[in-house]
Amino acid sequence: MRNLKSFPALFGSLIAVAVVLFVAFHFIFIDFFVDLWWYQSLKLESYFWLRLLYKFFLSGGVTLVFFSIFFFHFWIASRHLGLNPIENLSRQQSGHFQKFADTFVSGSVKIYTPISLVLAMVIASPFYSQWESTLLYFFGGASGVNETIYGNDVSFYMLSYPTYQLIQQELLITAILVFSMVGGLYFFEHTYIPNQNKHYPKGAKIHLTLLIGFVVAFVVWGFMLERFSLLYTNTHEPIFFGPGFLEIRYQLPLIWAAMVTFFVAALIAIHFVHSDDHEHKKPLWISLALFVFVWQLQQFQWIPDMLQRFVVNPNPVKTETSFMKHNIDSTLAAYSLDHINVVEMNVKLDAAQDIETWSSQKHFENIPVWDREDIIFSYKQLQEIRPYYKFLAVDEDRYFISNHVRQVNIAAREVNVSKLPKEAQNWENRHLRYTHGYGAVMTSAAQDADAPLTWYLRDLNMHSDVNFTVTHPDLYYGLEQYDYAVVPNKLNVVGIATTSNDAATNEAYHGEGGIPFTSTFKKALFAFKLRDEKLFFSTNISQESKLKIYRNVIERIQKLTPFLDLDKDPYLVMTKDRFYWIQDAYTVSDKYPVSKPIRKEGMNNGEPFNYIRNSVKIVVDAFDGDVDYYISDPTDAIVKTYDRAYPGLFKTLEDMPAELKQHLRYPRDLYELQMDVYAKYHQQSPELFYEQAETWAHANVRGRAVMPYYQTMDFGHCNDTEEFVLIHPMTPVNRNNLSMIGMASTLDKTQCGENSYSPNITVYKFGKDVQVNGPEHIEALTQQHPEISQQFTLWDQNGSSVEMGRMVILPIGNTIDYVQPIYIASTKNKMPELTRIIVSMGNEMVMDTTLPSAFNRLKNIFTHKSRAVDSTTSKTNYVSH
Repeated sequence: MRNLKSFPALFGSLIAVAVVLFVAFHFIFIDFFVDLWWYQSLKLESYFWLRLLYKFFLSGGVTLVFFSIFFFHFWIASRHLGLNPIENLSRQQSGHFQKFADTFVSGSVKIYTPISLVLAMVIASPFYSQWESTLLYFFGGASGVNETIYGNDVSFYMLSYPTYQLIQQELLITAILVFSMVGGLYFFEHTYIPNQNKHYPKGAKIHLTLLIGFVVAFVVWGFMLERFSLLYTNTHEPIFFGPGFLEIRYQLPLIWAAMVTFFVAALIAIHFVHSDDHEHKKPLWISLALFVFVWQLQQFQWIPDMLQRFVVNPNPVKTETSFMKHNIDSTLAAYSLDHINVVEMNVKLDAAQDIETWSSQKHFENIPVWDREDIIFSYKQLQEIRPYYKFLAVDEDRYFISNHVRQVNIAAREVNVSKLPKEAQNWENRHLRYTHGYGAVMTSAAQDADAPLTWYLRDLNMHSDVNFTVTHPDLYYGLEQYDYAVVPNKLNVVGIATTSNDAATNEAYHGEGGIPFTSTFKKALFAFKLRDEKLFFSTNISQESKLKIYRNVIERIQKLTPFLDLDKDPYLVMTKDRFYWIQDAYTVSDKYPVSKPIRKEGMNNGEPFNYIRNSVKIVVDAFDGDVDYYISDPTDAIVKTYDRAYPGLFKTLEDMPAELKQHLRYPRDLYELQMDVYAKYHQQSPELFYEQAETWAHANVRGRAVMPYYQTMDFGHCNDTEEFVLIHPMTPVNRNNLSMIGMASTLDKTQCGENSYSPNITVYKFGKDVQVNGPEHIEALTQQHPEISQQFTLWDQNGSSVEMGRMVILPIGNTIDYVQPIYIASTKNKMPELTRIIVSMGNEMVMDTTLPSAFNRLKNIFTHKSRAVDSTTSKTNYVSH
């Protein structure tokens, strides 16, 4: 009967043990080994061990420190409990506390060891999730840039300040807990155990004094850190960000005063505890009252309100000038906008001289009349070819073609098994047969209207009229949400990636990427990891097979380096050997002092940040899956810290193969963000900044903002060197005329080398005396043009619709050139057809099928106008004579 009663408890224990073992096996044992093998396959094993060691050493080390603090103070307390009982008083008379004291002293380790461990884990828990920021603290170094309010290096705020805040907070909580618990033990002993002197033992007094000292020290440290929080105040927005007159002239002195009065009150309190004269409490009460008064002054809002009303508001620019300047300078530095080259451009409406200069064929070959959002429909219709292939995105790039650098659109042909018939979406097809995409397509960005697309690369046989060849065109890694794949395998895969049914043409995977199936043990762990028993029982998997996991480019990089923020647009690069993905990565922080925070979707987990650098370029091999990290901004303090923490992970940009380096570009997401900030902060005079009279905004057309776009052209910065730049036109707030054209480039204009990389921004700023048409003005003029509007009416019928493509706006000499493609799209298949190109310069506009013919027509118009003006001038001079 007794055995039956104990059976439920035994059964429950067995269930609990089984659950613990399962969790440990699945989430620790399996994940550990599979991750280790995956890192080994990427030649990053040392990095794997470093991350693991840092995480557990930091987490375990912090826990040990706090455990030691609690354990030590409890041990000290155990030495002084029960020292002063009356000698002739029995232990029964001394009460229950004496029994606890005896137990605490004699068997103290059994009591305060588990208590110390639990408390330490609770206190240290914030460090477990923030171990990476703690890593920045240990490996951080100076950036060489000082903020202008306190004079500290900015790296202190980005790398050390968050950790100091966390340490101070946890140490203060620990000190208060220890003081409260130890003080409670002494108090209960003093109260419930009679003694002769009715005084605390000397050792207990010293112990409590030290604990009070720790509390005081950590509170004072908190006041010191509170000063730095003023650098992130937003009370002056939307005018400016950061501290102003009230914070620096009123709140900061109050923080210092509160710190001093608290320290004085603490010293008097400690002296009072140790003094035998407890009658004279007046100094103690005065010091405490003074501290409370100073501390509470910050809560009286009417004082700063009065200062704001009678001091700041009557003289806002005078009182806040220096503080606005702090915000302007810090924000420009934080977003790498402090070295922008501003060119004052006097726009002329007479474009005759400029069009003569720019009328060579070279300048027309790279004006993109096909935008990536439009041409992808043509790619899908014409080049997906098989139901299991898919184009997810189109990238812009430049390649050396026919003795000339030409801008192209390029897209990867990726595999998408969900497009197969339902009956074909079985396990074998998904993981062993349809494992990869194949090749890419490439077209010229500049095209003639009413003519077939000019293809540089097309079809499954990788046909190219410009002699492009790729040895390994298979794409095992890409933008698609790929499942795992096992290659090579024993299946005889025929006719998937080519037009041939010959198995010899579908050569098995012979690359180096993936985790090899070298044993049945590995095979079993893979099956457990991926929760797929077919992986273990399949007879088509051999010891030569390799497991490919984390095949989405962004997922792969985030798995490896979660501390980097990624651009949302990795782009494809083709070399003679294979395809690569290049991913721009950022280091961000929300702790750059006095810098305006901004929020951008997809960055910093959606949280605001006020510092960003494109510090890393990441290259992912689309065939093998290798991931290489290159530091593109060695001045960034954050990436330098990670480089010190993870030696061997990052390479220098000089180590990047030249075939890849020539395809580096300025990231679109970064430039868009920078221009959002610069739209306001280009007004660097505090007076102008306060007025906000010249704030810019995105140029708008058809209710949509014009986003930055890529353009390849020789802008005259280096002799006969064409730059691949990002262009972004902007207008005044609530106006349609252009204020500027921003141009972001990676060309080093001092060395002008083909593979040079030196990110820079040039802003062509227009004067206020001449109105420069914005895209909305040009489209309105297009609709009013008799010939063009009549042609639009004819096209916009019979199941077709006229669509106006993205307008390309270029500074040419002293004139602005506007190029806009016109598409006719079928309402059935949505595949657009480039039918005309509109070109506008000065006040003239023409529509034609090619850019050279359009420019020639404009040239003739300006020539006739010039002759007419000369003729009129001659007649006027003759009559006057």
